[in-house]
Amino acid sequence: MTLAPAPAPVRSVRDVASLAAVAAYFSDVWQTPRTAPPFPAEVLKSLVHAGGAVHAAETDGRLVGAAVAVSGPDGQTYSLVAAAERGLGHRVKEAQRAWALERGARVMRWTFDPLVGRNARFNLVKLGAVAAEYLVDFYGPMSDGVNSGDESDRLTVTWDLTVPAPAYDERDTADGREDADRASAPVVATAPDGGPLAHRDGDRRLWCRVPDDIVRLRAADPVLALRWRYAVREVFTGAFEQGFAATGMSRDGWYTLTRTGTGAGGEGATA
Repeated sequence: MTLAPAPAPVRSVRDVASLAAVAAYFSDVWQTPRTAPPFPAEVLKSLVHAGGAVHAAETDGRLVGAAVAVSGPDGQTYSLVAAAERGLGHRVKEAQRAWALERGARVMRWTFDPLVGRNARFNLVKLGAVAAEYLVDFYGPMSDGVNSGDESDRLTVTWDLTVPAPAYDERDTADGREDADRASAPVVATAPDGGPLAHRDGDRRLWCRVPDDIVRLRAADPVLALRWRYAVREVFTGAFEQGFAATGMSRDGWYTLTRTGTGAGGEGATA
């Protein structure tokens, strides 16, 4: 009988060599030269010295995930960056969660690209976070190998650290209900590929589609990718002004936005 490999351990790192390895890992993920990482080792060292945390997941002496977090005011923490190989993201985020709870935090916030559907599903469905803030071209032009040629729009998500994430069967059941409800709702916007971009169910729910793989599309057809950016931006900014929040993402790339207020500026969650 072949035993399953042990889960990759996640540990907090502080020494210069480990932080340099994390910086190199982020370079590989975001496709930048090792000489110009998104988070240089000296910056990571300063963040740790100031009370932040850098977590790293390793297997067989190889980094397979890493994350950076800092403390904020009013019981909040901020996850500045996180990345992991498929299947390990939850372990990395749980390490951040444990670190934040030990320091009395109840909420963690971070940002992500709204066009990356797999990240949306991880954040909104697997973790149970909520998004209600859309940041237009948040970082300005980016030159890494993942984001270059696009505008850096981001969604801000809020993760309530005190609430357990939904169980797998609960998420699958919710997917089925959302698929049926979306299919019966009127189409209110058309996507750049000619298919439906958004369905709306009166004032209660709205669904918005994103491309299957925006990173691949950005590399193959940056003009079309930018058209998707603008189309999704229009849906989200309008919905958030009306009090909606993004609360789900289907396996086939449809966000669920749920009404959380009674009008523009309605209450919602706020990387």
